[in-house]
Amino acid sequence: MPRQVRVIGIGTGSPAHVTGQAIAALRECDVFLVADKGEVKDELVAVRRSICEEFLDEGAYRIVPVTDPERGPDADRDRTAYRSGVDAWHAARAARYADIIANLPEGETVGFLVWGDPAIYDSTIRIVDAVAESMPLEVQVVAGLSAIQVLAAEHGIVLNGIGQPVHITTGRRLLDEWSADLGTVVVMLDGSLKCRELVGSAPDLVIHWGAYLGLPQQVLRSGRLADVIDDLVSLRADLREEHGWVMDTYALTVPSAPLLA
Repeated sequence: MPRQVRVIGIGTGSPAHVTGQAIAALRECDVFLVADKGEVKDELVAVRRSICEEFLDEGAYRIVPVTDPERGPDADRDRTAYRSGVDAWHAARAARYADIIANLPEGETVGFLVWGDPAIYDSTIRIVDAVAESMPLEVQVVAGLSAIQVLAAEHGIVLNGIGQPVHITTGRRLLDEWSADLGTVVVMLDGSLKCRELVGSAPDLVIHWGAYLGLPQQVLRSGRLADVIDDLVSLRADLREEHGWVMDTYALTVPSAPLLA
């Protein structure tokens, strides 16, 4: 029989983000495999533990940390090298998960606790698909509250203009892709705030930025890009120094033209 696997979106850190469907899926799992990224990011593992403790009975599950494979210096790679590096990292992750799953007692259901939503800039589904190439799996994916949704809610904004699109991209691609015609641009995975390079051409862009969304140390900032970007760069560096890691997301919007009388 195929191994049962649950890929569960758990929101961005707060137990209040965990949906009823996610809680039901958590309770179906016997063991959770959690990527261990070292002492610097222990807090991310701790949050996952606290969510299990919030909703599950003690002794009803196990958490198995899995040492994450080394990942190369993405910022120094061109697009081709970046993709090949990520593919290698995913393959190494899948091999480690497959080895553990293959040795679990028969009938145990495996859970993966995904930060935010599994469909948005997360690799767990792809990695589980790779594991399924070496053993039969039956996979259920449960949606979660994404950083994008939390960012918009915390700032009290609507991401799309009336009848307008929303574009989601990464810091690596922002400068090549940005255009006022894209509507709101939501940027993820941007370790160096590439938006500062748009100040010369689009200084009036409005940025809504958030770090550690959903966690007690959440930080929000917003304003005209040209006015706030220097402070944001400094703040982000300070937060990384303080906590050892940063997860942040931001939205760039073009100011609306005033309505004619």
